[in-house]
Amino acid sequence: MAKSRTLYVCHECGAEFPQYFGRCSACHAWNSLEEQVEQPPPTSLQRFSWSNLSAEHPEGSPEVTKPGQPRSSFRLSQISDQSQSRMPSGYGELDRVLGGGIVPGSLVLIGGEPGIGKSTLLLQVANRLSHSSRVLYVSAEESGQQVKLRSQRLGVGVDEETDPSPEPENGNSQPSATTVDPFSEQLKGRRQKKSNSPENGQKNPPPKSESVTPQHHEDNLYLLPETDLEVILRELESLKPQLAVIDSIQTIYFASLTSAPGSVAQVRECTSALMQVAKRENITLLIVGHVTKDGGIAGPRVLEHLVDTVLYFEGDRFASHRLLRSMKNRFGATHEIGVFEMVAHGLKEVSNPSELFLGNRDEFAPGTSTVVALEGTRPIVVEIQALVSPASYGSARRATTGVDSSRLLQILAVLEKRVGIPLSKLDAYVASVGGLKVEEPAADLGIAIAIVASFRDRVVDPRTILIGEIGLGGQVRPVSQLELRLREAAKLGFKRAIIPRGQSPADLGLQILPVGKVIDAIIASIPAQPPTLNDEF
Repeated sequence: MAKSRTLYVCHECGAEFPQYFGRCSACHAWNSLEEQVEQPPPTSLQRFSWSNLSAEHPEGSPEVTKPGQPRSSFRLSQISDQSQSRMPSGYGELDRVLGGGIVPGSLVLIGGEPGIGKSTLLLQVANRLSHSSRVLYVSAEESGQQVKLRSQRLGVGVDEETDPSPEPENGNSQPSATTVDPFSEQLKGRRQKKSNSPENGQKNPPPKSESVTPQHHEDNLYLLPETDLEVILRELESLKPQLAVIDSIQTIYFASLTSAPGSVAQVRECTSALMQVAKRENITLLIVGHVTKDGGIAGPRVLEHLVDTVLYFEGDRFASHRLLRSMKNRFGATHEIGVFEMVAHGLKEVSNPSELFLGNRDEFAPGTSTVVALEGTRPIVVEIQALVSPASYGSARRATTGVDSSRLLQILAVLEKRVGIPLSKLDAYVASVGGLKVEEPAADLGIAIAIVASFRDRVVDPRTILIGEIGLGGQVRPVSQLELRLREAAKLGFKRAIIPRGQSPADLGLQILPVGKVIDAIIASIPAQPPTLNDEF
């Protein structure tokens, strides 16, 4: 009888080692190996071997050339052309990130920091979809009563036509005597329905003469507080919902494995089993994933390869807005973003995110500029703020918020070498309004102009948009999707646009100023004299 053996598996890349090492030799991650016990395969399992094929065609037998015939494969032309209908989630921002809606039978992985709003978003989506579809919410982290409290805060399952019962005027809210467990009531109703079935010898009650009220959408939203994978799979096969939410994959365990929930083997096996049921029953799965301290999704990298879409829910803990970013999407474009705002009753969509990341243009402040960042296919107008001050200590300090720090160092070096601005002994602070991460090179020109304006204490025209990538030689390089960026700027009331030379966009009502070098952009955007109160832009 084969014995079980102990392996050490890296939870970052999935590499296996026979003994423990402090550092994984495959991905070079420290303290990432976890002990796992590998069970021997059953002896009755028959594996495919080449000896079976060689037995059919022994050596020395005359070769008979036969044309190749497919056994299980088929041509692409044999697949019928069926339009893939997407299911709207009820939130336009989420549909935008997913590529136009939820694809039936797809697996969507949503990761984010604790408390960012992953469970809140999915509970609201489940509530919206329960109006027209059957939805199962699997809560592996919270009990049924905890989910009930959160749903009441979000207004999930509350009939808008019926007003809630008023509270007592004396303020002493006593618990009602008829308060019972909702799961016990649901089980009691199922038993009563079964006892009244025709199989038990009882006839169905005659229909009432009154008009039958339509079924409330709360009846299509089912809750399952469970962590056992086998129970969850049986419920999925029995209920057959159109959508299922798994919250979260790191807390579900498979009893046949000896490792703890959240380990590499548990996450891999649970995701694989859920994927097989989802593809077979055409169930859409929205899976919540935990993140590590580095910001990546906890568990093996194979988890992101198994699913169809990977979404990251991010945002500043001190700000109210949240960004839903697509990192992988088999049915749409990647790096799309959806903007939400956290309010008292949950998450609310932000239809025009440019107004959220655009500062007040009525107040003139030195060291500010405006750029158009492109997130996927969505242009967003963002205000860049810069502050340059003398260094208090020997070495100058550089700090960024929402801007890549290495990109800032490169722009500072270009301004000092090509333009002649002494920035090596000055502190430089650059931030984007709202904390939006602006990482694309098209924002280089706006960052450089904001730094120069802060150095010279000048005000950039608040109705001027700056678009361009800065090269190491001081030249302004072309950017992609220029017309889409300019159309967004014109919609928000901008009058001028400084763009790279060589690009000829369509006439959108903007004054176009093409520049070839950074010094030309500085002359065109920063006035020679500081503005006064009587000046008008």
